Amino acid sequence: MRPPRRVLVGVALAVAAWTAFGIAAPATNGAHVTADEPHYLVTAISLGEDYDLDVSDERAEERYRPFHRVDMLVQEETRADGSQVSPHDPLLPAVLALPMRLGGWIAAKLTLALVAGALAAALVWVGVARFGAPTAVAVVTTLAFAAAPPLAFYATQVYPELPAALAVTVAIAALTGPLDRRALVVLGACVIALPWLAVKYAPVAAMLVVTALVRRRSWGWLALLGAAAGLFALAHLEWYGGLTPYASGDHFVGGELTVVGTDPNYAGRAIRLAGLLLDRDFGLAAWQPAYLLAVPAAAALVRRRPPGWDTLALPFAAGWLTATFVALTMHGWWWPGRQTVVVLPCAVLAVAWWAAARPRALAAVAVAGLAGASAYAWLVAQAVVGDLTIVVSFESVTHPLVRGWRLLLPDYRDLAPRDWLLHGAWLVAGAAVALRPRLGLVRARLQGATVR
Repeated sequence: MRPPRRVLVGVALAVAAWTAFGIAAPATNGAHVTADEPHYLVTAISLGEDYDLDVSDERAEERYRPFHRVDMLVQEETRADGSQVSPHDPLLPAVLALPMRLGGWIAAKLTLALVAGALAAALVWVGVARFGAPTAVAVVTTLAFAAAPPLAFYATQVYPELPAALAVTVAIAALTGPLDRRALVVLGACVIALPWLAVKYAPVAAMLVVTALVRRRSWGWLALLGAAAGLFALAHLEWYGGLTPYASGDHFVGGELTVVGTDPNYAGRAIRLAGLLLDRDFGLAAWQPAYLLAVPAAAALVRRRPPGWDTLALPFAAGWLTATFVALTMHGWWWPGRQTVVVLPCAVLAVAWWAAARPRALAAVAVAGLAGASAYAWLVAQAVVGDLTIVVSFESVTHPLVRGWRLLLPDYRDLAPRDWLLHGAWLVAGAAVALRPRLGLVRARLQGATVR
């Protein structure tokens, strides 16, 4: 069963139009982009006009002024020949090169909004065609997440997160259907694209490859991926001076691997396993409570193991663990949830599959969807007419439901005793929800043994 084409087109257009309003919201005072965004855009200008990654001339000419009024921070190391290459992988700037040339930064952001629409349509298609969700369930679930933060905001922030999420969704579609030559070509393209969008997506790409090889051992396909990995390495050594783009950065003085931290405390980072979901400011659930439903959905997915369950579980685990232990921080100069966006399609599809047989769960998704969409609309409106900025001061949102709800979540940046209590309470509640069916089965067996 597949959803009607008109439904897919409608969902894509609705999400693209809805998220495009975020373009009007300033990222910081006096600028619509901040942090890494202007660097991606300047590289896109260089690719579109000079067909190279050297941004020294764009910097000298201050080509960033239309979208970044203050001086753009220097991230690039100046080489002996005077060239400068931004420490970011090139696929996103390559995608945005033509829009930047034709319509500037607004066209670039509109392009990403169209990517958000394509992602939403893909999620509906995969939910119906691959995981058996009714079309209405897949549409409601997809819109609940796509119209709310963080997906809605990354639809107009210049980062590779949404294109990477789309690549993961298409890869899942290829993996969960007949894994013929055509599907392998599509899957291979997605796997290759992920590290070119950002090298941090390599673990997710690796899990997609492992899942494919479990289904079909195609050594020729694997050899092609190996050749693509070799090309990736050679190109990065030539363009960036190292195996990752971070080698061209002027602030990784200890080497490109210091991007994960000069002295990382992995035990301390383990708290992000919960914090990425529950943090009062940077957690997913702070802005879209429906992400809490991913806990029972994931538990049911692993317990029942429907066809294709591993294509959701393994990439999601890889992405979540990367965000937990490899990312330098989860409290960064960006909209919350950035490090998890690449695998959020796995959570959305799991919730759609789980809610399909649970009308109350679907109702909860719909209610949470309305709450998340209202939060997004409120944030954009407050940013346009008030003093809120999307990246710097999003915590000052005045939405009454959002402000009240966030009081129930722990603050992982300043773990006071109250926050530890909230942390423990949420962990107990999550475990109880996830294990409830298993405990019910054990209780039923014990009762049966007592009767006998």
